[in-house]
Amino acid sequence: MANDNNLMASSSLDCDSAVHDLYHFLDGQLTDEKRALIAQHLDQCAPCGSAAHFEEELRKVIADRCTEQVPQSLIERVGRAIDEESRHAS
Repeated sequence: MANDNNLMASSSLDCDSAVHDLYHFLDGQLTDEKRALIAQHLDQCAPCGSAAHFEEELRKVIADRCTEQVPQSLIERVGRAIDEESRHAS
């Protein structure tokens, strides 16, 4: 009977829905119920599980390697360019 419930729960979430919410899942921005549903789907669906694993690893690499700060002068130049563009658009 417990297996039947697991099958019913996993069939209530399709791959499109799991992938659609994958980034929210990885960011921890879902309800506990939705997280559990997606986690179960990822555990039972190899393609979706692989996609989630890839995205998780990619985030780790980016976080580890992209630690450089943007120079303040660049931030200021971009800010001035945006302000100038906004004035011309008005």
